[in-house]
Amino acid sequence: MSQGTLFIISAPSGAGKTSLVRELIESLDGIQVSVSHTTRAQREGEVDGVNYHFTDPATFEAMIERGEFFEHACVFGNYYGTSRRSVQTILDVGQDVILEIDWQGARQVREQMPEAVSIFILPPSREELERRLAGRGTDEHAVIAKRMQEAVSEMSHYAEYDYLVINDDFTTALEELQALVISRRLTRHNMQHRHAPLLAALLSREPGVE
Repeated sequence: MSQGTLFIISAPSGAGKTSLVRELIESLDGIQVSVSHTTRAQREGEVDGVNYHFTDPATFEAMIERGEFFEHACVFGNYYGTSRRSVQTILDVGQDVILEIDWQGARQVREQMPEAVSIFILPPSREELERRLAGRGTDEHAVIAKRMQEAVSEMSHYAEYDYLVINDDFTTALEELQALVISRRLTRHNMQHRHAPLLAALLSREPGVE
């Protein structure tokens, strides 16, 4: 059985990453998002174990000490981390896994799994990014300004990624993400493992066949 591919997807807040990833996993079979652990407060509508595994700082730090995280980072004063075992278990059965993490976590993952495919999603402009953040209508101007500052810092790491997707038109950005996943599945290495019997049959020399 072929090994699944680990996809790292990062973006500044407001770039549309969450919506794109949700549509991506709904449109393609054999790919899922890893559910991270976090110490941030659970928001209205979020479900523990679905959106995140919500935990307290002491528990999270104990998990770090035991080496249970594939990657972990502190963002906006909260911990985020991905269970090493859960990711590897999914990859081992040939399923693709998406990690929605920031550049800090992405760097940790690439150090351990250089074969992971990393994608950075960008907004079409700073003005559009600010409009999207303000359009949520849930934050004060000072909060939006701080998030814009953090977004610029996040975007400064785009060059560390393999691919860039600009989310100007949602449908186009989604198609580009789909193309990246499909093209990875069609590499010779993956196809050799997935279709070994077919390749053997195609190359077999039966009696009477020149």
